[in-house]
Amino acid sequence: MEQIRSLDQLLEYAKQVGPMKISVACAEDAEVMEAVENARKAGIANAFLVGNADKIKEVADKLGVDLANFDVVDERGGEAPAALKAVELVSSGQAQIVMKGMVATANFLRGILNKEKGLRSGKTLSHVYIHQIKGYDRIFFVSDPAFNMYPELKVKIDIVKNVVELAHAFGVECPKVAALAAVEVVNPDMPPTVDAALLTQMNRRGQIKGCLIDGPLALDNAVSPESAHHQGIKSDVAGYADILHVPTIESGNMLAKAIVYFSENKTAGIVLGAAAPVVLTSRADSAEAKLLSIASAVALAAHKNK
Repeated sequence: MEQIRSLDQLLEYAKQVGPMKISVACAEDAEVMEAVENARKAGIANAFLVGNADKIKEVADKLGVDLANFDVVDERGGEAPAALKAVELVSSGQAQIVMKGMVATANFLRGILNKEKGLRSGKTLSHVYIHQIKGYDRIFFVSDPAFNMYPELKVKIDIVKNVVELAHAFGVECPKVAALAAVEVVNPDMPPTVDAALLTQMNRRGQIKGCLIDGPLALDNAVSPESAHHQGIKSDVAGYADILHVPTIESGNMLAKAIVYFSENKTAGIVLGAAAPVVLTSRADSAEAKLLSIASAVALAAHKNK
């Protein structure tokens, strides 16, 4: 497939490989229902709406959404049973994607990690923000800005592998991964620089495949060829990174939000590492970001189905 270089292009691709089936946990949420209705209209997804059928109808009526277009699964036992039911629809093969609705994240994740009916894959769960930024010729993947707080090297390896699979789903054959730190030299007093160097070496030895890793790199020389050149960095990744691998939750969260608020951009985000794509959007996300997050999940589901 051709490399997806913008989130507009992603939507077109999701239409080609869709529609996929989403299972929404606790669907009595106006913003999430609006997102799945937009995805249905765009031809990228259909949905199971799992939760209290009366409340789902109430929300749908307010939005003017016709529930005849969806499969409503009436589950009145509360958040945990509804989340587990939504997950089970995916683990049993009836849906390809699970999405969080009006349910606490802890209850939602408990459903995903359920031993009998969940979506365990043996991999670490990690989050990724996907950004289209004006002035750049490619999409950036920032990981992990939301799930793993202070990951040790073993977890960082999993995070990289998760996001590399997503980049492959976007048609990036050999994604360039910048292992970010505050500086581009190894300093034993700065653990992120040591981990970045180890990730780089493991990649060179074929222990982390399907990508090209270099680090430590500071953000400027990861995305700016001029900056990399001025600092004398000779690397196939420096200046051309696709994946920005962040060392901690703070650095990732600040980087992703700085992109959203300080640049002209489009953004999506999904959870990786489960047996199926997981859409977990926040209240602050725009309707467009939610739709693009669903489209990202559709692209990943198509890749997993190959």
